[in-house]
Amino acid sequence: MTKDVIALTPTMPDPSTVLAGLYAGGPDLRVSTLADGAVLQLCTPGGTPLVSVEAPYLVHHPHEARRLLGDQVPLPEGPFWWTEARATTAHPEGERIAASFAGRLTTVLGGTVWPPHVAHTDVVPTAGLAPSATCGSLPPAVDMQSDHASVILQDRPVIALSSWLSHALSAAAAGGRALQLITPPTCRLTQPTRAALAAHPNRWIIQHPEHGYYDGVSGCQLRWRDGAFVPALDDTGHARVAEPFKSAPFVSGQDAAAALGEQQLLLSIRTVQPAAEGLVLGGALEAAWQHLTGTRPVGWGTAEPVNLPWNRRQLTDLARTRAQKSEATWLVAVGGPEQPGIATTRVLHTSAGIEEHIAFALGYGPGRTPPLAALPELARLLTTRHELATMLTTLRAGRRDLTVPSYFEALPLPVSFTLGPDAVRQAGPARAEAPSPHLAPTRFGSASAPALHYTLGDGTQPGAWAQLQQVTRHLKQMR
Repeated sequence: MTKDVIALTPTMPDPSTVLAGLYAGGPDLRVSTLADGAVLQLCTPGGTPLVSVEAPYLVHHPHEARRLLGDQVPLPEGPFWWTEARATTAHPEGERIAASFAGRLTTVLGGTVWPPHVAHTDVVPTAGLAPSATCGSLPPAVDMQSDHASVILQDRPVIALSSWLSHALSAAAAGGRALQLITPPTCRLTQPTRAALAAHPNRWIIQHPEHGYYDGVSGCQLRWRDGAFVPALDDTGHARVAEPFKSAPFVSGQDAAAALGEQQLLLSIRTVQPAAEGLVLGGALEAAWQHLTGTRPVGWGTAEPVNLPWNRRQLTDLARTRAQKSEATWLVAVGGPEQPGIATTRVLHTSAGIEEHIAFALGYGPGRTPPLAALPELARLLTTRHELATMLTTLRAGRRDLTVPSYFEALPLPVSFTLGPDAVRQAGPARAEAPSPHLAPTRFGSASAPALHYTLGDGTQPGAWAQLQQVTRHLKQMR
């Protein structure tokens, strides 16, 4: 599989240090630039890519290294520079060149290399490497491409929605292809990566040494056909579920812990605000984070690892710049290590105003109770101060670290649903307050423009889905 090597350094790699690192393959290799200079590509004289290096960027949150790379990497003290090199699968020498590149950077600048123990500073012989006709035309992150799919091979503890992966997703969509990510069963996804790959026709594909290929989200057995992985159907035309997906393998203490009382509180929040000149985004997310955890987000960015300190003004400026180009803005925010939390926000400029679509997740370990009692007051706060349109809150058994494993996890169960004043007005206040004889919502806000908060359960009752469906079906019928 494609091997990624990351150098974490206390100071920024300057051009001369990067050049010294690129000489890991000897002086005969060629260096080219991609993505407007953001990616350096090391190629054989015949043009075959061996290693691609992304521009270093400053990460202000040391915990991001542990969140995405695991406990094997010494936690940096203070901000650090993250420089990532990806070795192509075209030649095995690419992996050693990437490791030497990272080793040379940390030898000069200090710091550490991930994966541990791969770093060296040797010159890797590359004489006689044959050019590859197919590899030269691929995007840096892609290992194989057909008319129907762009395939990426990965093997790292946590697959984050890095700028590499984000660019590959955009390129695949622009080319009318599915993005298919192949990993071993020991890998996990971050919540942003899971959401990105959930969109059809993208897939997370598990390559199991005994059970072949299967979908990491649904467990559906897969096979390669007509240039893409598709469901392998049985004689009756039904998809089969791979055996390893049906139960947690408990490959580590962390996986076992997920079945021992760890939970995830999930909030789906949508706000709609007037497109005023002085509008500052991020208020609803910040308020929810503060209300449920006692702290604000610590950082934000447009990819993982999250690299910037939390700053609503800066993220607003970015969204405004992209809106001028008729582009939507996607952001990710994280919390500190004491209370795992991650959120994504999509900012859209629509006819209704400026919409923020927020997916916010908090993780809780055994013995810690998610703050369900705080949800009605959160709904009131978001309605009265942050132009809440809707909010759905669910609870599930799942890993405290909020990563997604490659085996079956129970679906989340609804806890509450909130309608903001505009949604109540569109549905009709009188009937919205009486969706069923057994469900009376809490009313708050002004008498002329009320909001309604429906309590559906405590996250343990499967029947809460039926209640939610009854509410939404009732509201649709009133329009």
